[in-house]
Amino acid sequence: MLQNITIFPGVDKGGRQENFDYITLKAGETVSIVGPTGSGKTALITDVELLAQGDTATRRRVLVNGELPPDEIRYNPALKPIVMITQNTKCFADLSVEEFLQIHARARKIDDRQVIRATIDLANKFTGEKIKDDYKVTILSGGQTRSLLIADAILIGAAPIILMDEIENAGIFRQEVINLIQNTGKIVVFVTHDPVIALLTETRVIMENGAVKKVLRQNELEITAAKNLLEIDKKIGVIREELRAGKAITNELMAVNFAS
Repeated sequence: MLQNITIFPGVDKGGRQENFDYITLKAGETVSIVGPTGSGKTALITDVELLAQGDTATRRRVLVNGELPPDEIRYNPALKPIVMITQNTKCFADLSVEEFLQIHARARKIDDRQVIRATIDLANKFTGEKIKDDYKVTILSGGQTRSLLIADAILIGAAPIILMDEIENAGIFRQEVINLIQNTGKIVVFVTHDPVIALLTETRVIMENGAVKKVLRQNELEITAAKNLLEIDKKIGVIREELRAGKAITNELMAVNFAS
């Protein structure tokens, strides 16, 4: 059972040593990686996804439960304890959603057919564009695809580490995702520019020039700020869904959602 991963420092874009001893992420912990564009956020989660051993451009090393990860979990996709969902996730197989999930379930030796239905139902909690089991994976939108893969990672992949690269840009209901994964016992890492996601996570890793600049722990004031931002975010979400449904914004709707 995966209990933690430990990231040891590498070098920044200029080849200078990173200024931290190590970062340990524990099962059940939510983490955000923040920083300006080009600061090295995606490189950091890529190092985690690869379980890097000094063999990437950053020269970082990653331990699993305090030990070197064996080659089988580094190189065998069926055994790797990590799922990474990126901004460029694409599925090219000419399969239906149901067939796609069935293949993954068989690979994981899961015989329960109910897990397929449960995965689609869960994905539909994350997106306003409902997914049906007979839809071709190739016609899914970016938001639908990412919602499906998040649900798949949670229910079928059962990966103890989930890495998500800027899910706020995917057209999915990120709060529903966050609410669910905070109770899964998994290590969940978000690369994000979204203040709501950043403040809701227990740990924030700040990146600069390809290096970890600092690591911050969530405090009580940030929890309060996140709740306030979340209320605003929910109201914006209502307006967004009304617009996506082709409806006009009315005085009544604005009064209900934005009354002072």
